[in-house]
Amino acid sequence: MNPFRKIAGGFSAMARVFGNELRTIIHDPGVLLFFVALPLVYPIIYTLIYNEELVREIPVAVVDNSMTAESRQLVRMASASPTIEIYAQCPNMADAKRLMAERKVFGIMEIPANYSKEIGNGRSAHVTFYSEMSRLLRYRDFVSALADLQIEMTGEIAKQRIENAGMESFLSAEASLPVRSQSNFLGDTQQGFASFVIPGILILILQQSMLLGIAMLAGTSRERRRRNGGIDPLGVVAPPLATVWGRTLCYTTVYAAFTLYDLHIVPLMFNLPHFGSATEYLPFILPMLLATAFLGQSLAPFMRERESPFILIVATSVVFLFISGLTWPRYAMMPLWRALGDIIPATWGIEGFVRINNNAATIADNTRPYLWLWGLTVLYMCTAIAAQMLIERRENRKRTQCAGSSQVD
Repeated sequence: MNPFRKIAGGFSAMARVFGNELRTIIHDPGVLLFFVALPLVYPIIYTLIYNEELVREIPVAVVDNSMTAESRQLVRMASASPTIEIYAQCPNMADAKRLMAERKVFGIMEIPANYSKEIGNGRSAHVTFYSEMSRLLRYRDFVSALADLQIEMTGEIAKQRIENAGMESFLSAEASLPVRSQSNFLGDTQQGFASFVIPGILILILQQSMLLGIAMLAGTSRERRRRNGGIDPLGVVAPPLATVWGRTLCYTTVYAAFTLYDLHIVPLMFNLPHFGSATEYLPFILPMLLATAFLGQSLAPFMRERESPFILIVATSVVFLFISGLTWPRYAMMPLWRALGDIIPATWGIEGFVRINNNAATIADNTRPYLWLWGLTVLYMCTAIAAQMLIERRENRKRTQCAGSSQVD
């Protein structure tokens, strides 16, 4: 056969598979739920949940054993913090612990009896703070607020000591502290939880919704083959390579608009960090979409029923979130979990997209995750072709068995 005609026939088969798969998606409400509703609605729901960004006015109990002007000033300054709300001033620790046990307060500030005396003698005064640890987010905000309070109090005390020493002439607005500190948070200027976690979750939503939709299509196709003697009446006869690539291009085309929506429109809607260029993160995400499409087809032989994705894929969402390095650094994980994360497309998608979106990096700055994504694309393309060949062998064996039984009858 003329090689050009062979190539043209392959592209023609790929186009037939593309069109047939697109029609199947459009006429399947369950698949549309995963392919359309989930990437449209889930980003909105997740972002609305965390849209407050920061935890504010956390109730705190104060046990002031000093009862001096200095301790009262400390309590006033703590109350002025946007993070801390003085819920009650307790006479002893027992009452404060009771309020924490009742979950009326989530922190206890204990000021010692010698607080004012230690400051007056020029020594360091120690204030103890107890934090309820059921939420690390509260603990983080407590630590940040107390660090700011400590810096401010240190400046006030240093200024007072200079005045008491009679050196007011050497005192200036900038001389209260020898070293002044200033925090600049790159990529998450608000230090909010939504700004931190949502960009990564958007990538995971794209992967998981595509995997669920592809797996449901595979499970439904297998149910049709069981009912029709190993033949899928809605399928298209084509070589495995053309079948795999036709489906992959169909899924990627469907997700092109949702990728732009999730990665560009959603951050703008909720004022999330969005410093990167679409000309950088869209080409970066392309191999992740291809790898995910191939991965979904590689799992097709394991989908026995339409409901199989709910058992095999839904439960992996939380696992993939943790091993992606979004909530815990990957270098601190066990080698087994790092290796598992390496073969998940969303892991590298999250790493690269967060850099591009939050810190305006380029693809050149993300060479490692970008090459990993293309490597996974090639790997899962091979496994998807092998899976398709396995499915076709099953179909042929089933048809042969059905033909044999018909002849015996």
